[in-house]
Formats: sequence, C-alpha cells, structure tokens
Amino acid sequence: MLHVVLFQPQIPQNTGNIGRMCAITKSRLHLIHPLGYKITDAALRRAGMDYWFSLDVHQHADWAAFKASEHAPRRLWLIETGDFPTIWQTRFEDGDGLVFGNEGQGSPPWLYQEFGDGRSVTIPQANTALRSLNLSTAAGVACYEALRQIGMPA
Repeated sequence: MLHVVLFQPQIPQNTGNIGRMCAITKSRLHLIHPLGYKITDAALRRAGMDYWFSLDVHQHADWAAFKASEHAPRRLWLIETGDFPTIWQTRFEDGDGLVFGNEGQGSPPWLYQEFGDGRSVTIPQANTALRSLNLSTAAGVACYEALRQIGMPA
C-alpha cells in the first residue's frame, strides 16, 4: 500500500482531489493537522465527495502524532521543489509514504532537516522559472510514479 501524507493542507478542493485519487488507487491518505478547513459530513455531501467514506483516511493532531501512529508508513519521502533527486531516480517500495507540504508555505525548514538529503525528492520541471505544480497535480504525478514502480493494488 502506498501512503499519501498531506502536511497541514489548506485548500479543501486539493484535499478532495487527492482523496479521490487515493480511493481509486487504494492508497492511504494521512492528513496532518491543523487543516485550513473543516471536514464535516455536510461539507462532504455539498462537495459531492460521496467516495470520502470509502477512502482509507487517517487524521493526525500533528507531525509527532502521525509518526507515532500504528498506521504510519515504514519509509517517508518528502516531495518538494529544489535541487533533489527526481521521483524518476527514486526507488519506491510498497508501504512507502509520500509527504507533501501545504499550498501556502510548502514544508517548514524543520521538516526538511528531519528528512535530510537522502529522503527529499522532486518532480522534474522543464521550465524551472515557473512555480511548482498544484498540490493535487503533484500528488497525482508522484503517486502514479510510485505505483508504476511497485504495482497498482488489485
């Protein structure tokens, strides 16, 4: 199983898109609080997110609670912009977690330090003068590359 980890996401539509992708790929979604929105039954119905209840989603009070969770992935990869090896150069394994910073600030410096040089990877960009991909697009690209390598669950 692949894990997709959103660190303090701020835009509900991005989380919704990523949630749908996780439901379709049978990946586990982890949401690290605080979130920039509230997840309620009424909000999910209003957004047409009927798949949310079949999604394997876990919410964590903070990064420490996530790391201590019995549902935490074995290995974590920080997906970020910058001068890191690409997702194409990375060998993903079943059970890995792909960690994404939030839409406003990305990942905080302490999170970069925790991952160090060996666990931070990037999505290749032909035009590096532009900002990075939208969070839900980046999560889709990285998730499907990892699944291409380890195989889509049946």
